[in-house]
Amino acid sequence: MVNSVLIKNGVIVTQDPKRRVFQGDVMVEGGLITEVGVVKGGADQIIDADGAPVLPGLINTHAHVAMTVMKGLADDLPFPKFLERVFAIDSDRQQQDLLAGSRLGCLEMLLGGTTTFVDLYYSQDIVAKAVKEVGMRGVLCWAVLDQEFTTQQGLPLDNCKRFHDQFAEDDNIIPGVGLQGVYVCSEETFMRSREFSDLTGALMTFHLSETRKEVYDHKAKTGMRPADWLGSIGFLNERCLAAHAAWLTINEVRTLGRAHASISTCPVSNMKLATGGVAPIPEMLHEGVNVTLGTDGSTTNNSLDMFGEMKTLSLLQKSSRWDPTIVTAQQALDFCTVNAARSLGMEAEIGSIEVGKRADLVIMDPRSPGLRPLSLDNAVSNLVFAGTRGDVMTVLCGGKIVVKDRRSLTMDVEEVIKDGQKAMGQLSKR
Repeated sequence: MVNSVLIKNGVIVTQDPKRRVFQGDVMVEGGLITEVGVVKGGADQIIDADGAPVLPGLINTHAHVAMTVMKGLADDLPFPKFLERVFAIDSDRQQQDLLAGSRLGCLEMLLGGTTTFVDLYYSQDIVAKAVKEVGMRGVLCWAVLDQEFTTQQGLPLDNCKRFHDQFAEDDNIIPGVGLQGVYVCSEETFMRSREFSDLTGALMTFHLSETRKEVYDHKAKTGMRPADWLGSIGFLNERCLAAHAAWLTINEVRTLGRAHASISTCPVSNMKLATGGVAPIPEMLHEGVNVTLGTDGSTTNNSLDMFGEMKTLSLLQKSSRWDPTIVTAQQALDFCTVNAARSLGMEAEIGSIEVGKRADLVIMDPRSPGLRPLSLDNAVSNLVFAGTRGDVMTVLCGGKIVVKDRRSLTMDVEEVIKDGQKAMGQLSKR
């Protein structure tokens, strides 16, 4: 059994408070980082990074991983027709294809350097099985919505509570509350969820102001825009993680900031669906909103690639603001490491390479032409603007080596792909 791992000779992108980048080593013992710098001595296993970047495991703060087998089944459609097709397929899903999709999506993320993700879906007990098999960490938020809108058996919030009780002490699974959005969640549903979160400390994630129609419909119904309304009913707090948040006014941004809430911006998903709206990231940062980054699901993005997401976000913000200084490479990397960890209440455990934190580590390919030439000064820029998930060589999650030399050590990749292919075929027929 491997209890200690020593990563030697890497360009260590620490993401610590000083954002240090240096040539050195990382020692891992008992699942935790115990030394960072120049490490003398040995370990049960030694990995020579050979001058390649070593960075914290990436954190995807918005996904629907079970939908991975629906990839490409609703592409290039107007948004209303897209929703119609996706809802039709999703309403008829079975446990077998949910598991196949979850395994495939988890494996895709892990091979691409993502060690933790936030998921919003129903049947999270099935998703949890895939997360544990693959060997990563899932913040799994059970879908909660009003009874009249759900296809779940039983009350969604009760289902969420049972799931939370089942996995409250699990190492790989962090259970949370996944409110679908203001369009299917009443004030009572939001506030009962908030009460449960207050009792347990569970994360509350939800879709917010993803489309203009969502905003205008809610304003016509309540007289208020969604974020203002959530603030007015006393729902928002530091455990809130709002996905998309593209159609916000500056007053709504300030409301989120005062509540110390987080957002998960999903630029590729929003661009692909052509729902318009570019999330006001500079204003969010100015007003104290904690900004993180997510891929969304495979029906709206087709890819669970956080490297691609970082680059796209930065370029979109630069282009739309006519300002090349907006959303720097360092900020983009922050969004899916330290900021993401903070949004989960896990900033003391993950998100940076520091002594005492869990050993979630990604070692890039030392022979990747795309990452070269490499220096301490350009390492972060190269990762964000030139790096790809194909450059990921080795991944540790909680100190365990789960990917080595681009191969999964936990799953039979051919079997996962075969099952995913079969599941997609069955969904297409149905």
